Amino acid sequence: MSGKPLFLLNRPLWLASSSRYRRELLGRLGHPFEWRAPDIDETPLLGESPKALASRLALAKAKTLAHDEPRALIIGSDQVCALGDDCLGKPASPAAQAEMLARLSGRRVTFFTAVAVVGIEAGLWQQHVDETHCEFRQLSRAEIAAYVAAEPATDCAGGFKCEGLGISLLERMHSDDPTAIIGLPLIWLARSLRPFSAPGSSSATA
Repeated sequence: MSGKPLFLLNRPLWLASSSRYRRELLGRLGHPFEWRAPDIDETPLLGESPKALASRLALAKAKTLAHDEPRALIIGSDQVCALGDDCLGKPASPAAQAEMLARLSGRRVTFFTAVAVVGIEAGLWQQHVDETHCEFRQLSRAEIAAYVAAEPATDCAGGFKCEGLGISLLERMHSDDPTAIIGLPLIWLARSLRPFSAPGSSSATA
């Protein structure tokens, strides 16, 4: 966890995710939280767009814990990497990672990072989708092989980590929130949680 939080919540906070990246991101806010892996079917619906898929799954994840923890604020999040209308998942192996990066070479990809906050007793149902646009530079096979060897990213959609060496693969990136592509849009999330500040915290007294 980070240092002293800017605000403390008047309700328990839960993260419906097994992602270590999302846990690390939520920890930046400094507020204590619990987490549990959601059990949902992540199969896309017929004709479902990448943005709609991410939004639906984020809400479904939050709802899996909401009725078990009615007092809490539950965060669900999902990310879909889209090349046009094609959804790119997480590469299953270094070889698959290399193939995915070869496909992305010189192309523009969009990361749809959805987040939902649900609180049964609080009457809270909020959703947001952040779009991060990444343009890859032309990558040689040698560059791809060197990157895969240096930074295996088989647990990341798109097969690269922009918070690490993967940033060197890009020509440019545009986003309203730099944390979104890592897995959780903290700017929007902090804004959504602030109304639930406990009395006496900095946000409640500001």
